[in-house]
Amino acid sequence: MHLLDWIVLGAILLLIVGYGIYKTRNINTTESYLKGTQTMPWWAIGLSVMATQASAITFLSTPGQAYDDGMRFAQFYFGLPIAMILLCVFVIPFYYKLNVYTAYEFLEKRFDLKTRTLTAVFFLVQRGLSAGLTIFAPAIILSSIIGWDLNITNLLIGLLVIVYTVSGGTAAVSQTQKQQMFVILTGMFIAFLILVQKLPENVNVGDAVDIAGYMGKMNIVDFEFDLDNKYNIWSALLGGTFLFLAYFGTDQSQVQRYLSGKNLAETKLGLLFNGIFKVPMQVGILFIGIMVFTFFQFHKAPLHFNRSNVESIKNSEYGPQYAELQKEYSKVGDEKRAAIYEVLANEKANQPNEKAIENMNVLENKERDLRENAKTIISEYSEKNDLNLETNDSDYVFITFIMNYLPTGLIGLLLAVIFSAAMSSTASELNALSTTTVIDIYKRSFVKNQSDKHYLRMSKFFTLLWGAMALFFATFISLFANLIEAVNVIGSLFYGTVLGVFVVAFFVKFVRGNAVFLAAIAGEIIVVTLFILDKKEIIDLTYLWLNLIGCAAVVFFGILFQIIRPSKGEPEKELSLES
Repeated sequence: MHLLDWIVLGAILLLIVGYGIYKTRNINTTESYLKGTQTMPWWAIGLSVMATQASAITFLSTPGQAYDDGMRFAQFYFGLPIAMILLCVFVIPFYYKLNVYTAYEFLEKRFDLKTRTLTAVFFLVQRGLSAGLTIFAPAIILSSIIGWDLNITNLLIGLLVIVYTVSGGTAAVSQTQKQQMFVILTGMFIAFLILVQKLPENVNVGDAVDIAGYMGKMNIVDFEFDLDNKYNIWSALLGGTFLFLAYFGTDQSQVQRYLSGKNLAETKLGLLFNGIFKVPMQVGILFIGIMVFTFFQFHKAPLHFNRSNVESIKNSEYGPQYAELQKEYSKVGDEKRAAIYEVLANEKANQPNEKAIENMNVLENKERDLRENAKTIISEYSEKNDLNLETNDSDYVFITFIMNYLPTGLIGLLLAVIFSAAMSSTASELNALSTTTVIDIYKRSFVKNQSDKHYLRMSKFFTLLWGAMALFFATFISLFANLIEAVNVIGSLFYGTVLGVFVVAFFVKFVRGNAVFLAAIAGEIIVVTLFILDKKEIIDLTYLWLNLIGCAAVVFFGILFQIIRPSKGEPEKELSLES
């Protein structure tokens, strides 16, 4: 990397951290530290909510997902606007009416302390794991492209986030996320312009889309109902909607963002802004992945995108075998480029030729097979030498383009995009983890009557502690098949159960604390069991359905347990906006 890129990267990150610390220098109460100053307008709430969800994994993994699997991941977000509307109508008014710090406070008011504690613990477990993943993702990049030790890289990234999150709490997170989203959107737009500019002179965006479409990459909507299909319209509108309801309605990392708004109206507008703008943003990021895919149809793509894996193989006894594979890959690539130009020539002459298109796709499939063979070689080498190398390279696709084809200076900007996203999401997670620990566990059940200064000090301590735990997890995590899927899988193991508890709280008024507590435990057991059965290939069930199943199980068992064993002597609690 050129010195100018280091300057751009360092300057952007330091300015963001410095700005966050400066703007929150007067935060001196527990309420302002955990809830912010509650002055954010709707557009800032919308940007903060988006920045919390858009981690570095989004910008690393999503283009690679499109490169490998096309546009169908976009369906994952189709349920988001529906979820935002439902939350604005049924959930957000309750949070504002009750003036809560956390979503789980509401559950004690509706049920009891043990239900509040259980859901808070579920959140702490899944979000604590995810925090480690959001640190780990950009660390992979830096360690891979610069050669730094992965553990040291994890430490540097984590410390950068911890500094301003510990310093300013919720206000620091919200203040910095506005700048981070500006950097993110600007950087991605520039990346798209460069991709277009680097296409061959006689190839425009329309031609690129045509080629991607002929190769099956423009598959945005899939109407086939298949429980084992991760991304179709049914898993999106059912499983995806439930995932977003749980994430935005019950996950403290999001609840904390919009509870810092000026008022209820501004918060609702902010969430609706997120629901409207997030879908086209994700489609845009996926489309950048499609453009990267098309770009590499006209430029020689690596046989394997993880450069550190390739260097290891070349210097091993598998080197000659890999070199032969590389030679064959280059030959097929040249043939495919000729076939692509033939398809484009036919299109421009308004004489599409099915045989030419078929030949192009045959060659594309040969390339795909060769890439799979390369992964097999890497896997064999890894197993033989007990190295635990990850063969899936989709998360390295976009960074390969950035490092090899962007001009000097812009490489630093695009790396700043990835680090800004990592900082924004990780900071939100640490802030939410600290708030839940202090409000729902420490203050409620252990140390009840201390001064505000004590709880402020403990809030900063728990932020630091969760940051250390996230770094510990990031150090020992192994790369999933796809990072963005890994985050959603971790969430789906808990979100459905927690959402079910909230659904009962809002809509099934006669169910009380004991019944819903047992139902939550039963629902979580079912979700984890189904996940394990799927991993062992005993059943076929994609992870998105776990959100719907977990929610439905808690509602069903909550009603069942309440009917079977009415809670004698248990006080009935019912909350309303009018109360």
